[in-house]
Amino acid sequence: MDDALLYGRLQFAFTITYHYLFPQLTMGLALIIVLYKGLYLKTNTLIYNESAKFWAKIFAINFGMGVVTGIPMEFQFGTNWAQFSEKTGNIIGQTLAMEGMFSFFLESSFLGLFLFGEKLLGKKLHFLTAVLIFIGTWASGYLIIATHSWMQNPVGHEILANGKFVLNNFADLFGNPWLLPSFFHNQMASLVTTSFVVGGTGAFYLLNKKHKQFGYLFLKTALITGLISTLSVAFPTGDLLAKQVALKQPVTLAAMEGLFESEEGAPIVLIGQPNMKEQRLDNKIEVPKVLSFLTYERWNAEIKGLNDFPKEEWPTNIPGLYYSYHIMVGLGTIFIGIMFLGIWLLWKKKLEIQRWFLWILLFAIPFPYIANTAGWYTSELGRQPYLVYGLFKTTDGVSENVSSGNTLFTLLGFVGLYLILGFIMLILVGKIVHKGPESTLKTH
Repeated sequence: MDDALLYGRLQFAFTITYHYLFPQLTMGLALIIVLYKGLYLKTNTLIYNESAKFWAKIFAINFGMGVVTGIPMEFQFGTNWAQFSEKTGNIIGQTLAMEGMFSFFLESSFLGLFLFGEKLLGKKLHFLTAVLIFIGTWASGYLIIATHSWMQNPVGHEILANGKFVLNNFADLFGNPWLLPSFFHNQMASLVTTSFVVGGTGAFYLLNKKHKQFGYLFLKTALITGLISTLSVAFPTGDLLAKQVALKQPVTLAAMEGLFESEEGAPIVLIGQPNMKEQRLDNKIEVPKVLSFLTYERWNAEIKGLNDFPKEEWPTNIPGLYYSYHIMVGLGTIFIGIMFLGIWLLWKKKLEIQRWFLWILLFAIPFPYIANTAGWYTSELGRQPYLVYGLFKTTDGVSENVSSGNTLFTLLGFVGLYLILGFIMLILVGKIVHKGPESTLKTH
């Protein structure tokens, strides 16, 4: 069972990590497409419409990849995690079913109309389809995160004598105090990814001196949305979510910060390495009292250390949690600096001539994906050793009748298949970017 648990967790970790590479871009692109379509509707300037159609093609490919890689995760609830599904299905099944029935079908139906129905629908209705795609995309994220938030902070339920969870207050499920900070933090993080993809594409066009009109528009859009989203990820959304962690999962907060002993006026650690044997941080660089202030808005507030909690309640991978959290925060801080620099160059009208900055934007494209992945690892590793925090342990959720060999075999299959799919996707997106939107603009 230990091997089955390990491979079950590895398989879900791999499939969900790979899957989320795609929704984080589509959720941000949905907003960008609405923005461009709205500007086209208002100004009748063709470049906005062509830009919307250009990004809709990339949206469609990412959406398709998201669907293909998302479906296997649903089946894993029944195959690898049957006990978890049996015990909690009355609750998580509702939100997951709502996501599939409402959000997914709304998004996919109107995406087809957007891609192929512009002439038939006209300007206003075509704009409306973009709005409905945006609503469907963000509603999908909301319902998934509602499920995740209940696992982090279980509310509105009771546990029957047979161990099954049942929902006794539907309003509590969507009134979960964990939900809104988590949702908006996630959505702003997805917009960060989109901003860097859009900005990097614009930088690519300006560096190659092709499609310069579109390149400048993409850069301007990316810097504005990027500055707003990078700041919003840190404050207020990140701050509010961190306060939920401090309130509901204080042992997780201690592990994230590598804090083994309780401290009044606890420092925030910028750099350090957890030493689990001696229960301390090695080679640390810290700023005094900042963690206490950020958590409780008091410079001398006490932050509980890991040693104040039973060891069986500690996150099962403290170094992984610590490094994931600090990678996320470190990259997020760098993103804010890049966006501020870009806005300053835009204001000074030096953006196009500063090729070094364009290269920074181009090479920065992968890093928001890394930051988003690290953020989700922080959330998931922080909840361990529980699937439903404080109530249902991960070791109790694995299927009893699925062997470790079967899980490992299918994991290897997923790795091979997803690598092929990823290679095909990169070729398709590369062709769209290489062709550029200006080729369609010339036809008008």
